[in-house]
Amino acid sequence: MATLTTPAPEAQVKDVRRRRRPSLGKIAGWAVLISLIVVTIFPFYWMLRTALSTNAALFTDTSSLGPVGFSWEGFRRALGLATVEESLADGGSGASLNLVQNLINSVIVATTVTVVQTLASAMAAYAFTRLQWRGRDTLFKIFIVGLMVPLIFTLIPNFVLMRELGLIDTLAGIALPTLFISPFAVFFLRQFFMGISVEIEEAAQIDGAGRLRRMFQVILPQAAPALITLAIITYIAAWNDYLWPLMVSNSESSRVLTVALGVFRSQATDGTMDWAGLMAATLIAALPMLLLFLVFAKRIVNNIGFNGIK
Repeated sequence: MATLTTPAPEAQVKDVRRRRRPSLGKIAGWAVLISLIVVTIFPFYWMLRTALSTNAALFTDTSSLGPVGFSWEGFRRALGLATVEESLADGGSGASLNLVQNLINSVIVATTVTVVQTLASAMAAYAFTRLQWRGRDTLFKIFIVGLMVPLIFTLIPNFVLMRELGLIDTLAGIALPTLFISPFAVFFLRQFFMGISVEIEEAAQIDGAGRLRRMFQVILPQAAPALITLAIITYIAAWNDYLWPLMVSNSESSRVLTVALGVFRSQATDGTMDWAGLMAATLIAALPMLLLFLVFAKRIVNNIGFNGIK
């Protein structure tokens, strides 16, 4: 009769230590990953370091990794709480920034574009997925060609259209060109809708649900993860848009945050750059998007990967 032998305790300890010992490839992988994280995070740290410094002291110690001449005045200037005299006394340029108004404008534009574009793209994606009509697939292929059209090609036609509509220097003029359907959004949602079972919708149809009711009560609730992901991506893109708002906006009443930062950088009463104030304003402008992405990063990555492999 065969007998079972158990390894000695010393052998078990050696096996555990051998399994716990990281391989050279794993060490190299972690080293590369940590390096990428440091390279990604360091610009944001440098922004914070510059924002907490004084302009006069920044050029005296350019190699310091910490704030030079620690001061909160950069944030006070970014929030419009400092006077021109206080700004000049702290080494600023004397430029002003109406951050609250610009922030409200960015929120209005980004929220409006996100809500309308997500809903309109969902309806278009539903039509390309569930409705049967002649030339549907051909039209979808032509529609997707819009993904390859550079944005610069549409700036002049859109500007002429907004001028003819009298929407220059308005929030509506900023939001309108991207307000409705986006080729990427339609493609993204169509891929997700194709994975939803047709039988569920047919069961709702047997129960007497119409087309719109089936879409809003059956399809869209099941596509909630994709809709949330698309809404976040759209909101970030609308928030960070710069070139088009720069062309359309002429006054403070319609100036969004990205354009306001560029104007603030170009303003100077004595020819000096207010780096502390600019970095403080940039950090405040970027913080909402950073927090939004950090909260929903896993969902965004998972849904994009899921749609990409279908």
